Amino acid sequence: MLQDQTSSDQLCPCQSGKPFNYCCGPAINGSRPAKTAEALMRSRYAAFSVGAVDYLIDSTAAEHRREEDRELLMEQTQITTWTGLKIIDTQAGQTGDSEGQVRFEASFESPDGNGLLKETSRFRQENGRWYYVDGDLELINR
Repeated sequence: MLQDQTSSDQLCPCQSGKPFNYCCGPAINGSRPAKTAEALMRSRYAAFSVGAVDYLIDSTAAEHRREEDRELLMEQTQITTWTGLKIIDTQAGQTGDSEGQVRFEASFESPDGNGLLKETSRFRQENGRWYYVDGDLELINR
């Protein structure tokens, strides 16, 4: 379920410069899985931006899904506006890899103020699909 209607000419929130429907949209709507760990990370950032909670849950490794995730993600996507994404580094995570890491910074606005999320995310590929496993994060209030 998306909070925002995304038109075919709207730029993707992941800041690729491509239209949403040709960038992260197909991964989020299930028509084309993310091909790399970075593509999955970008699509998850876009999903947080547009409120695609089902995709966020489905793209998380099964062992890290919790019953309370849906409610928490619904609340978070409604009160947070993601305002910028910067990929710092990637390690592995290509089509032929089974694991990968992406280090990024994501800026946001929330009722508590502006902030920056710095994270090194770990991903795993299973049966041709990438999943978010976990990450080391630092939250900086501005």
